[in-house]
Amino acid sequence: MKILVLNCGSSSLKYQLIDMEKEEVLASGKYERIGEKEAFITHKVNGQKIQINNPAYNHTEAIEFALKQLTNPEYKVIDSLDDINAVGHRLVHGGEKIAESVIIDDTVIKVLKECSDLAPLHNPACILGIEACQNVMPNKPMVGVFDTAFHQSIPKQRYIYPIPYEYYKKYGIRKYGFHGTSHMFVSRRLAEIENKPIESMKIVTCHLGQGSSICAIDGGKSVDTSMGLTPLGGIPMVTRSGDLDPSILIYIMKKEKISVEDMEKILNKQSGVQGISGLAPDFREIESAANNGEEKAIIAMDNFKYAVASYIAKYAVAMNGIDYIVFTGGVGENQINIRKGICEQLRFMGVDIDEEANNIRSEEKLVSKPESKVKVYVIPTDEELMIAKETQRLVKM
Repeated sequence: MKILVLNCGSSSLKYQLIDMEKEEVLASGKYERIGEKEAFITHKVNGQKIQINNPAYNHTEAIEFALKQLTNPEYKVIDSLDDINAVGHRLVHGGEKIAESVIIDDTVIKVLKECSDLAPLHNPACILGIEACQNVMPNKPMVGVFDTAFHQSIPKQRYIYPIPYEYYKKYGIRKYGFHGTSHMFVSRRLAEIENKPIESMKIVTCHLGQGSSICAIDGGKSVDTSMGLTPLGGIPMVTRSGDLDPSILIYIMKKEKISVEDMEKILNKQSGVQGISGLAPDFREIESAANNGEEKAIIAMDNFKYAVASYIAKYAVAMNGIDYIVFTGGVGENQINIRKGICEQLRFMGVDIDEEANNIRSEEKLVSKPESKVKVYVIPTDEELMIAKETQRLVKM
């Protein structure tokens, strides 16, 4: 079975064509600046990277052109679109109405539209991607894999916020959580590595990257996660603030006389480790500056590592213990000293990281010592493969 996986942004399109027999990526790419004359696509196939400038004024045009690359005689991987068996979409926000991966139909599209206020940058783009596929490949089965679905197993007492209950009833204000596809993939992969039933495992997965979230997974189910109503909550990220005393927002808005929109921009684009350090929004640069003794960079990195460690410790309460910690995502997979710094703060829990084993990047490996009471792994995430697996499962049913 060959499955096309799509991830639509407001002005971008990421795609992979995966042969599920071998779980092999036949081709992949990214379309950028959709909606502009300067739009371009970067297509990867057979170790070759091809960049083509091609105007795409909407997602239908972008998807049509991307699909042509799959059948391009110069580097084709399929003979025709008939060779694609199904399409899997990465979808962001399904609210409370969707708790698992689903075959996409009119009801799913309606839910996406209803939840657009909760994900204004993502859900409208997801809808455009679905509609584009319906135009380009009519009657091709499509599956939606939601970032929020994996977290629908979180108990109500943990997802409800301590504000007037009427706001939950009226507007659905609650913790939803994100990165669910990544958390699901690495936890299931861990169970395969350990050759244990996931139902017997207590796992904390740390997806650390441009956006970062921590998830407590007990028996294969999410029982708590750090992101909340939106991807702004939780630990500090590269440019996002994470959790704050809410009065801070009111205080700054009054003092600086700024609008809600400006405050939202500050929290999403100018905060996090970049906001503290004053440097570029790149963990590598900030960590390098910290290693060179720059005070604000040191504070920023220590603040981040402390926040991650604190959430991991918190989730020992959520699950009455922790058996495994998994690092994934661009930062989690590649930043050796960040992993080390987080684990060193968890020694009281019996976490004992092996510095030599931890000296890896983007490699699947156990990085804790044999005597560590909690096993620590690095497992590269593969959200596209997870989406493809879910698509294959549902299409075959």
